[in-house]
Amino acid sequence: MEKKDIDWGSLTFAYTKTDYSYACNYKDGAWGEDILTPDHSIVMSECAGIFHYCQEVFEGLKAYTTKDGRIVCFRPDMNAQRMYDSAQRICMPPFPVDRFINAVKMVVKANLAWVPPFGSGATLYIRPFMIATGDVIGVKPATEYQFRILVTPVGPYYKGGVQPVALKVSAYDRAAPHGTGNIKAGLNYAMSLYPSVEAHAEGYADNMFLDSQTRTYVEESGGANFLFVTADGGLVVPQSFTDSILPSITRRSLVQVAEDILGLKVEQRPVRFDEIDQFVECGMCGTAAVISPVGKVVDLEGNEHVFGAGMEHVGPVLAKLRATLTGIQAGEIEGPEGWVVEIA
Repeated sequence: MEKKDIDWGSLTFAYTKTDYSYACNYKDGAWGEDILTPDHSIVMSECAGIFHYCQEVFEGLKAYTTKDGRIVCFRPDMNAQRMYDSAQRICMPPFPVDRFINAVKMVVKANLAWVPPFGSGATLYIRPFMIATGDVIGVKPATEYQFRILVTPVGPYYKGGVQPVALKVSAYDRAAPHGTGNIKAGLNYAMSLYPSVEAHAEGYADNMFLDSQTRTYVEESGGANFLFVTADGGLVVPQSFTDSILPSITRRSLVQVAEDILGLKVEQRPVRFDEIDQFVECGMCGTAAVISPVGKVVDLEGNEHVFGAGMEHVGPVLAKLRATLTGIQAGEIEGPEGWVVEIA
């Protein structure tokens, strides 16, 4: 398959239309046939449930070209299960896990020319999502839905690539205690848009959100989980008392890499904001950025909390973690069985 004539190394994290998207409709209590379509628009009623009661869930994963030329995905079964769980939480019919994985394979194969080459620093981003398409005017779940997957080639999520970024503590809350912070739904991200725009206007890459119940514990950024590194090289992963942190697939994979491959001590526990000065490294982790190092965090009083070398360079533990995980994804390092799924 001849690749598209693209300057892969110059790609940003932005949307480019590719050849095909995947679609499947839910009606009369059942999911319909698989559809590959060159039409990247969606037409629906003005009364569709998505517009009125925010019934929408989504996922994010990537397809990679390995060093030996294979096209692979990383742990799509976990994305499938998380989307299944997210859909159930807001009364949507879950898309079957096996069909999710097959749909990902189908749409990537249909767009092989758009998968960036090995070593380009770019990947094919895969965005599965499900929306309520059926008419609904009273407050209740819709009866019709569409599951869809778009794919698009992307570069790094943050403009500077793998360079330390500055964050601010947000005065706003990301998710309510015992709410929907632990599922991947658009409504959670809508909550973070205003503070994100505010942070960007002030020169910060993102926010650090604290728990909304006590404003004491570290939770997430606008779109990623946090990791901290102790002075003795251990990894500390924030958890929530109120189950309001998204269970990041990248985070869970990094924890396993840290423990089983790199032999690091890992603690998964609630992390108080007033203890972050004890850590020597901090990073945000997620599908898009893998690990984006954090050089400093500015609190609500304007105090700077600087990690290690600050904005100068990435810390050694997070750099090693990132290199190991991306090496597994690219086929350069042998990872746990089943993590890398071959597509072509």
